[in-house]
Amino acid sequence: MDVLTVKTPCKINFRLKVLNRRKDGYHNISSIMVPVAIYDDIDISLKSSGIRVVCPALSIPEKDNIVYKAIEAFFSKAKINHGVSVNITKRIPAGAGLGGGSSDAAAVLKALNTILSNPLSLDVLEDLALKLGADVPFFLKNVPCIAKGVGNIITPIKDWPRFWYVIVTPRINIATSWVYSNLNLKLTQDEDKAIIGWFGKINSNVFSMLENDLERVTVSMVPSIQIIKDTLMELGAAGSLMSGSGPSVFGVFESEDKAKAAFPLIASRNLGDTFVCAGL
Repeated sequence: MDVLTVKTPCKINFRLKVLNRRKDGYHNISSIMVPVAIYDDIDISLKSSGIRVVCPALSIPEKDNIVYKAIEAFFSKAKINHGVSVNITKRIPAGAGLGGGSSDAAAVLKALNTILSNPLSLDVLEDLALKLGADVPFFLKNVPCIAKGVGNIITPIKDWPRFWYVIVTPRINIATSWVYSNLNLKLTQDEDKAIIGWFGKINSNVFSMLENDLERVTVSMVPSIQIIKDTLMELGAAGSLMSGSGPSVFGVFESEDKAKAAFPLIASRNLGDTFVCAGL
């Protein structure tokens, strides 16, 4: 077949509250997740047999790539004897709290299902996605959502404001497992009521929702996160926060012009890889 190319966005966590630790060792969360327009490109082509995943930007064994695992899981569940070749051009920083690998995995699941005439239902795809990683179910939808449970209970948000974002990723990888293991859980108020309250108000200040329970942990390892946040605010952001377990930091801008004016100013400070993009 011809090569199918798909573009895979990343995400930011506009809000991330860790509610409690589960018996299985994972954590229940409540998060507002928003896809944003920084993309990896994935070229997919079927072949008679075998799986080949090429990603020059990642120095990991091929079979450890979450995309490879997604392909294996798909073919196993669909009981299809086929092969596929995948080439990934990375633009989303890896291990940065932006969900790049999860987005790639979700995109490949959806693409294979489409190419092969939908052998799996959406419910089955969502089950496969969750087994691959907590953020993967979100990327099957790719719209602003409230994510609950371990990230698997996804509720789309209607009429989320279309903001622009400047994202800065310090050049250090942070293991999500380390961040959660060093988190001191505090009593969290009823998060459902808090979010419903915000969305129920006609003139609510959406920026007051910016909060990430993991930020204080990652800042202890990467102090430049606070410097980036302060700099983004000085340059006109309406709010700023670390995304996921970090270390990426985003500034929220109410217009394209404001974001694009701030972008070269913070990029010139060499605080990390820097991007300007629209929300999706």
